[in-house]
Amino acid sequence: MDNQIHEYFMAPISLIGAGSLEKLAEYLKPMKLRKALIVTDAFLAQSKLMARVTGVLVSTGLLYVMYDGVHPNPTVTNAQEALKLFADNGCDFLMSFGGGSPHDCAKAVAFLATNGGRINDYEGLNKLKKPSALLFTINTTAGTGSELTRFCVITDEERHVKMTISDWRITPRIAVNDSTLMIDMPPSLTAATGMDALTHAIEAYISTNATPVTDCKALKAIELVANYLPTAVHNGKDLEAREMMINAAYLAGIAFNNASVGYVHSAAHQLGGFYNLPHGLCNAIMLPVVAEYNSAVTLEKFRDISEAFGIDTRNMSLEQSAQAAIIAIRTLSKAVGIPPGLREIKAFNENDIPLLAANALKDMCSLTNPRQATQQEMENLFRAAI
Repeated sequence: MDNQIHEYFMAPISLIGAGSLEKLAEYLKPMKLRKALIVTDAFLAQSKLMARVTGVLVSTGLLYVMYDGVHPNPTVTNAQEALKLFADNGCDFLMSFGGGSPHDCAKAVAFLATNGGRINDYEGLNKLKKPSALLFTINTTAGTGSELTRFCVITDEERHVKMTISDWRITPRIAVNDSTLMIDMPPSLTAATGMDALTHAIEAYISTNATPVTDCKALKAIELVANYLPTAVHNGKDLEAREMMINAAYLAGIAFNNASVGYVHSAAHQLGGFYNLPHGLCNAIMLPVVAEYNSAVTLEKFRDISEAFGIDTRNMSLEQSAQAAIIAIRTLSKAVGIPPGLREIKAFNENDIPLLAANALKDMCSLTNPRQATQQEMENLFRAAI
């Protein structure tokens, strides 16, 4: 019997469904807060959706200032700029609006505001000494899971490396997933974030830290992505598809928040940090390659993944069912318009592979991959993704 103690983390409160943004006001009113820093990007700051966010604050008598400089891969500079705005304006809580990038930037501001120091000081696991400042996350994509997790990923511009900070004190207080904020999300973003959710679910399911609690959430997330992502991509105003993708991303977020991920994320962090590429896109390209590598030691789990995709595996060997899962991943990726490989990415340079591989092996996400790679094997994974 396994006597290991399993720790379980997630946002204390989650609001999910159409109109849940306005529901947030009921929670804010009794909290005796004063002034928010809204962390977002330039596009969302000018969008009609921002009026709904600021409307929630105004309706509860709260003041706000806005930082709208978040990059697609949030940087140390982004966090420092936003932190200065937070301090200079006497803010006492944060509200992030967007996808994983604004959420991660706001998380960095929240823990630096109370812990001090530099972001680099906290790279790794559980290095904070004090709770973060209060953070509410309002999500506009269905994929990253950042709105509810204890993870924060920030790009160090000097090293061209994505730093992963993981600490339970980073976890947002309230996460909002309102499908009406997502109906105008572009197909390419819907596809990339949806494949990000699939990656979270698959990597959490085969993680060395997986538990029955995370397994059930991961498998359901895979099922929902398989059934609803194509519709969400090709008919973005289908509210049912949007709602189901929210549920898929949320379940996958809970799964990887507790079981962690693996080499897909280790590799994607390097691609994103080195070439400033969207995280979901990097995950989607690396996923089938790493899945094939890992399936050799997780055949039974990949059979389960096949079945979550709706594949009848009763007359298949374990090897055949695992291969069916990998084919299903590739088929879904193609159906939603993900580029077939790194060759389609203009910035990618094959000569960088040794450095990318070395950094991937140092990434903390590598620790829970079910199969540990050598430098050469990790280089081969990048080459197989070309």
